[in-house]
Amino acid sequence: MLRKILMTSAIVAIAAFGTFAVYTPSWAVSQPTAMAPVSFADLADKLQPTVVNISSTQKLDADTQQAPEMPEFPEGSPFEDFFNDYMKRHQDQMQAVPATSLGSGFIIDKDKGYIVTNNHVIKDAQEIRVTLHDNAIVNASVVGKDEKTDIALLQADLKSHDVSSAVLGDSDAMRVGDWVIAIGNPFGLGGTVTAGIVSARKRDINAGPYDDFIQTDASINRGNSGGPMFNLKGEVIGINTAIFSPSGGSVGIGFAIPSAITKSVIDQLVKYGKTRRGWLGVRIQSVTDEIAESLSLGKPRGALVASLTGTGPAEKAGIKAGDIIIEFDGKPVADMRALPKLVAETEIGKAVPLTVWRDGKETKLSVTVGELEVAEEKGLIEKQDTPEPSKPEYGEMVPELGIKLMALNPDIRSQFSLPSDVTGLVVMDVGGDTDAARKGLTEGDVIVELNQTAVKTMADVKKAVADAKAANKSTVLMLVNRQGDIQFIAVKLAAAAKPAPDPKDPSPAPAAPDQPATPPVPEAAKP
Repeated sequence: MLRKILMTSAIVAIAAFGTFAVYTPSWAVSQPTAMAPVSFADLADKLQPTVVNISSTQKLDADTQQAPEMPEFPEGSPFEDFFNDYMKRHQDQMQAVPATSLGSGFIIDKDKGYIVTNNHVIKDAQEIRVTLHDNAIVNASVVGKDEKTDIALLQADLKSHDVSSAVLGDSDAMRVGDWVIAIGNPFGLGGTVTAGIVSARKRDINAGPYDDFIQTDASINRGNSGGPMFNLKGEVIGINTAIFSPSGGSVGIGFAIPSAITKSVIDQLVKYGKTRRGWLGVRIQSVTDEIAESLSLGKPRGALVASLTGTGPAEKAGIKAGDIIIEFDGKPVADMRALPKLVAETEIGKAVPLTVWRDGKETKLSVTVGELEVAEEKGLIEKQDTPEPSKPEYGEMVPELGIKLMALNPDIRSQFSLPSDVTGLVVMDVGGDTDAARKGLTEGDVIVELNQTAVKTMADVKKAVADAKAANKSTVLMLVNRQGDIQFIAVKLAAAAKPAPDPKDPSPAPAAPDQPATPPVPEAAKP
């Protein structure tokens, strides 16, 4: 599992730090036959004063603590009263117990006292203490923090101490195979130095919307969280944040937040005390091969707009559900995860050009970027829970799609809690061995569009399917409303069953021994 390398203890211990050293591209060019350094000692000596250990204290409320379980006694047993009295005394005596988190950090400005670490190291902290290289212990306060990237900026009085400031380097210049070193506090063992290489770049470990981690095999463990990763120039090119480990210890797979992200976040925390990210106001999804084919896009690329968020920037710019955003502010959008990063880095209030794929061709638009944090405060990007509807008993089967549909009526709206403004046809059943089931369609989903055409009746559905077959398309693109969550799903068309021969028609129907004239209704897919 992926674990944030945070160490928790009941005792305050010296927090650690983490660093990695790496060969930069310029070294690779100037020294094409460069070997591994004989020693990292000089570099470690130079960098030690920039790294700090961090301990943060949180108080656990008494009602969150685990009380002893009450033994079971026979009815009327004298021990029952005894243990009842004991439990009452125990509950009264329980106090808020402090817990301590241990992590690492690094100084970026000695004069101003700025220290960078992971947000999870100081989360919910009531007291933060920083141990410096000269063994002095100082209190620190939080300047700002960003949960989305797991970065926090602290401030402490460092002027009179024997410490130095680290320099943020260029993480984009790092290459796979470059050397890195780590100086940290794994398991409370302060001053531990390890070395390794950049194993991979741009790793997405599903930790957040802006994942772009540097992977390393340098040994980092619990307690290294928030420590810096250095290149061989002594520049910080990453913040150690997570490890992949089945045991909790290092197995040579660690992850660091690139300095390119760190610089942007820290600049905003210094200036505003919080982050200010660009916001577009769209819900997006990946463009699969099937979706690309159904929209005549060719190779999958870009981010598919599933729905718009209120009266956000996207709606004002004329972006529509079903558009594929393939270029933003002059930069190509390679895939779905690329777009949030591009938008987040854009100046708020800036008008930028973007290109969408719509109706089989490129369309140029301009959008004025909003602020993500403001949208969050207004609740414009809140998730909705999806209740599980009961299984209905009626509807008309669409064999090519493998689903049973029914037009909306008051009873159906009531059964599935569908608002009056929702239009389309509701899914009443899904065939077990169908592409619709494999794509996650379930009872209660509302099919709003087929192939970007609104459908409200079974006639609309049949026409859309027929049009797709006539155009030799193997998939149909559905716009699905799942209790307010809008998304596109591309479903492969199955061969429709041959109709049973009309007894009044003397001409024989073509034989189809492998397919019944009237296909049975498939079993419902499990939700």
